[in-house]
Amino acid sequence: MFGLDTLGKAVGQLVNGFETNVRQGQQQLEKALGDAGVLDAATLSTITEMSDAYRTMAEDLLLHPLRFAGAELDLARKHAALGHYTLARLVGKHKQPVVEPEADDRRFQAEEWHKHLPFDVLHQAYLINSQAFLNWAAGMEGIPPAGRDQMLFYARHLTSALSPSNFPATNPEVLRITWERKGMNLIDGGRQLIEDLRQNPSLFNVGMTDRSAFEVGRNLATTPGKVVFQNELMQLIQYSPTTETVSKRPLLIVPPWINKYYILDLTARNSFIQWLVNQGQTVFIISWRNPGPSLRDKGWEDYMELGPLAAMDAVTEATGEDQMNLIGYCIGGTLLGSTLAWLKKKGRNPVASATYLTTLLDFSDPGGIGVFINDHSIRGIEKMLERKGYLDGRAMAFTFNLLRENELFWSFWTNNYLKGQKPAAFDLLYWNTDGTNLPARMHSYYLRQMYLNNRLVKPDSLNLLGESINLSEIDVPSFFLSARQDHIAKWKTTYKGALALGGDVRFVLSGSGHIAGVINPPYKEKYGYWTNDTLVPDADTWFEKSEHHPGSWWPHWLEWIARFSDGDVPARIPGEGKLPAIEDAPGSYVKVKAAEAVKQ
Repeated sequence: MFGLDTLGKAVGQLVNGFETNVRQGQQQLEKALGDAGVLDAATLSTITEMSDAYRTMAEDLLLHPLRFAGAELDLARKHAALGHYTLARLVGKHKQPVVEPEADDRRFQAEEWHKHLPFDVLHQAYLINSQAFLNWAAGMEGIPPAGRDQMLFYARHLTSALSPSNFPATNPEVLRITWERKGMNLIDGGRQLIEDLRQNPSLFNVGMTDRSAFEVGRNLATTPGKVVFQNELMQLIQYSPTTETVSKRPLLIVPPWINKYYILDLTARNSFIQWLVNQGQTVFIISWRNPGPSLRDKGWEDYMELGPLAAMDAVTEATGEDQMNLIGYCIGGTLLGSTLAWLKKKGRNPVASATYLTTLLDFSDPGGIGVFINDHSIRGIEKMLERKGYLDGRAMAFTFNLLRENELFWSFWTNNYLKGQKPAAFDLLYWNTDGTNLPARMHSYYLRQMYLNNRLVKPDSLNLLGESINLSEIDVPSFFLSARQDHIAKWKTTYKGALALGGDVRFVLSGSGHIAGVINPPYKEKYGYWTNDTLVPDADTWFEKSEHHPGSWWPHWLEWIARFSDGDVPARIPGEGKLPAIEDAPGSYVKVKAAEAVKQ
């Protein structure tokens, strides 16, 4: 017993010494890089978190050697099985692989990975090793959930980066193409890499699509309409009718400002906006300005006041209607909830119904983005925001891409730079790379008050425009649409937000994810959706008792909102009301690129 106690103390001292030395070295390196201006505060914060994660893993090796030994023994068994598999293939026997990629893992789909024994063994060995590493990291003890998620995030990225598919010498498909093209694929890939670096010299993002194939206003965001109002934060677009009569109450959409609004109006065939117009709705949408340093002091309250509140006044002036239906998408829905709670406090009732698309009101489980939500990370971001006055939209896009790194980074790395293939023309990916910047004050507030402290859902915790707000006081009929595979706004967390509201609330769950689950036109007959008109405290119980329906949720929602249309009136022509047309849709704000905005 004495020997074990002594050993335990010795290991503890070793771990403490290891931690102290690593921490001191890390702090010295961070200070040197920061003082030299080599890296900004946000990047230094990320490096700190990564090193903390890997340090925790090293400490676990010292503190729990038996658990590590058990993991090594299991790993040895699998490699022994891989050895038997190799011998069987060498003598011409068919044998089931020891391990196979997940169904959605496309890295090893090419037949060369399975046809040629060395690469068959290589990719199986990689899968065995990476899964063993991730399982070992997941089994570490004494780590809080947030720290565990962050550690697993960086562990996953390490294994993803080391995949043999990412290197020309270990990717048999790349080797074949290199032989067939006499190396021109690598030359073409190098040119593409240089061009992508030139496009984003300080914020490298892989090229995802042929940028020359699209232009906003030419073949994207083409639904006819007019800009009828604008201020320093947004333009308001009113769309031209395609029906003789329209619903009496107009429809105002509050889109996210983390991305551009035209995700709702990509092409005529997939456009939610065009579909709404064709169903007899008078549609207005906010097109947010792409901000630069000059808007650094615009905060959440400014987005409320100059966004939906100003837009509602403009819609009333344009149509003469004092009540309207509203849709909020993603952070636009979060702003909508804030605005409705404020309106309730003020005793105003301009909203007949509210629809929330993949919206977080309760941020208790923020999904994949949660790995970046901690005080240390946010302080690093705030230092960068203070220096620049904004968060670069390209950095935000890269952050979201990291949540699905194999699909949204490494696949393009391999195709573009190793295979030398030009990115295909894909409207959705063009939109994904057409980012918007975020003002410093607003983004700091959003990260701290919503994500970190989850204050929006706490009654009277936030004071906005002079009023303390309470979501439970919102009695506007509400429709929540969430997506089952959404990794940004997890559906069970959005369900908690639905429960936070007062009044009549309907919750509908779509198939697919954050974008495809929303942009799902009826003609595709894809994904389906689940309904259950009875909200219960537990999301899983709601789902167990829900009913599945094939196809798009759009017609189901249209039936719901018809209750709040207040009859029909002759179609309204943009610019013919009290608000004259300023310019044609899609307006000028949406055409400003993130890099251009920072120069304004």
